[in-house]
Amino acid sequence: MSRVGNSPITVPSGVEIDVDGRRVVVTGAKGTLSRDLPGEITLRADDGILHVERPDDTAQSRSLHGLTRSLVQNMVTGVTEGFTKELRIQGVGYRVAESTPTSLELSLGFSHTVKIAAPEGVEFEVPQRTQILVKGIDKQLVGQVAADIRKWRPPEPYKGKGIRYVDERVKRKAGKAAK
Repeated sequence: MSRVGNSPITVPSGVEIDVDGRRVVVTGAKGTLSRDLPGEITLRADDGILHVERPDDTAQSRSLHGLTRSLVQNMVTGVTEGFTKELRIQGVGYRVAESTPTSLELSLGFSHTVKIAAPEGVEFEVPQRTQILVKGIDKQLVGQVAADIRKWRPPEPYKGKGIRYVDERVKRKAGKAAK
């Protein structure tokens, strides 16, 4: 029995949800998101509350039940509040060289700067030269863009240099033992 899938989704005021067959469209103050429902999962709306229902108790239906509920909940949260991933750059000379809301230019110890363009629906904010905020309404897209930025220079275990998430802990190693 899915505990996540059985939880109802409360739809805040100002959010409009349109279910057209397998397609769900969520519209709010920050934008519009749409997604196709997987399998035989259905959505039922009751006075501002959504219920995700599965047709039977097969393993496939049970696994898609909680997943679908989480995806729709993230769509509702995205169009009302949005999502943010915060990255920190650590290391001598590692910094954001240039930034606009749609692009970044990073200096990461290579012989050249790394240019990163934001896909549609994602924007960058740079409060400090060693801090990057990735913002958007699609949770999956925001997380993927942040992971792609981090992939350019993941934190290394000896000095901790690189790009890391703010809440990430890097397990440090002792260096070569000196005699």
